Amino acid sequence: MKEYIAKAQALVEALPYIQKFRGKEILIKYGGAALTYQEVRDMVLQDIVFMSCVGIRPILIHGGGKFITDAMKKKGVQSQFVNGLRVTDKATIEVVNETLAELNRSIVKDIERLGGSAVGLSGYDAEILNVVKHTDNGDVGFVGDVSSVNTVALKELTEFGRIPVIFPVGKGPDGEMYNVNADEAAANIAAAMHVPKFMVLTNVKGILRDPANEETLIPSLHVSDTQQLIDQKIISGGMIPKVKACIDALQGGVQKAHIIDGRITHALLLEIFTDQGIGTEITL
Repeated sequence: MKEYIAKAQALVEALPYIQKFRGKEILIKYGGAALTYQEVRDMVLQDIVFMSCVGIRPILIHGGGKFITDAMKKKGVQSQFVNGLRVTDKATIEVVNETLAELNRSIVKDIERLGGSAVGLSGYDAEILNVVKHTDNGDVGFVGDVSSVNTVALKELTEFGRIPVIFPVGKGPDGEMYNVNADEAAANIAAAMHVPKFMVLTNVKGILRDPANEETLIPSLHVSDTQQLIDQKIISGGMIPKVKACIDALQGGVQKAHIIDGRITHALLLEIFTDQGIGTEITL
């Protein structure tokens, strides 16, 4: 009986959060282990289906860097990077699009297998992501910076209870397709959709003062403190673009941003529907 009472109490704890977010979009940037390993992937997608079933409107945007690198290796092409950006010539952008489209279809299929209703979208074909050629790191080919977001297709889907699943390629003013960093794309879509919550799934518990000690998690962080942590190399490597994405989303009008460990069982539900939450919350 105690087990059943505990389950009932968990539902009661979730009720005010369901009431708060019902009818509103929440954007999830989906990558890392949560994308790679099927067991973890199913837990994440199950959480998203649950959110949709209680009236929340999740929007999912995914990357796929590892999948792209593997696909290029199979074609005998060596990946090249400049300051973390994949050098993307005409042949590479075709591999990027083909690989992400295939991954996108598999995510949609998984969501539907778990009882949800999802629609896969390309930032290019659905004209969601309008971009300009990235030039800050020299000529890295068909790499784009988001200039604007078209939210029409997304709003049409979420209003009817469908889950948009987006992969980050964008359309340039020249009509060409450009590779877009998934964190950047997610932050821009979150701001354009005015979501109250932006969630970045990663492979660590959040921002740690000591990367070797998970007990040093920073549970809450103000935007004004992030640069000092970067200077101190507490925020470093792949965490920097994730934090920058959170800052960009917040400065674009998003109320709260979170970096959470997608490997934790039902991480999204724990963050959204519990009083304590998990990971690192970043606020403006």
